[in-house]
Amino acid sequence: MKEYFLKLYQYNDWANRRVIDCLEGQDVRDEKILRIFGHLVCAQLIWFNRIKGLPKSTLQLWGDYSLSELKSIAKEASLCWLELIDEESSFDRILKYNNYVGDYYETNIRDLMAHLVNHCTYHRGQVAVLLRDKGFEPVNTDFVTFDRIISGQLKEN
Repeated sequence: MKEYFLKLYQYNDWANRRVIDCLEGQDVRDEKILRIFGHLVCAQLIWFNRIKGLPKSTLQLWGDYSLSELKSIAKEASLCWLELIDEESSFDRILKYNNYVGDYYETNIRDLMAHLVNHCTYHRGQVAVLLRDKGFEPVNTDFVTFDRIISGQLKEN
């Protein structure tokens, strides 16, 4: 399980960095695009804090952040998650928590970790659609592309 989560979170980091590079390279400043990308990177740290039992994050789940701020948040989130995966021996335990609006839930951490990567993939897809709609070129962030690159079957462009 550890190896699988490591690969998923390495993929997530790779995909987020590709989106950031795409946004920087095309000087994208669209508020909606940045807000959606901000949502996905902030959610990563909000969930991390819950799982680690840290105080509630001060990040706004749907806040307005500059691309520079988002780049920093994404980097921090990736480092936190990869470190957590490295430190943990088992992800099969129940987390008891209150969600962002205060509702109480109990969920297995391994399921939350899978959810978080899926959540990020979903919102990166929204960013890609918005980029194309606004005349920008989105970037490929497919998991299979990441897998082909790390296995040496494809060169990263």
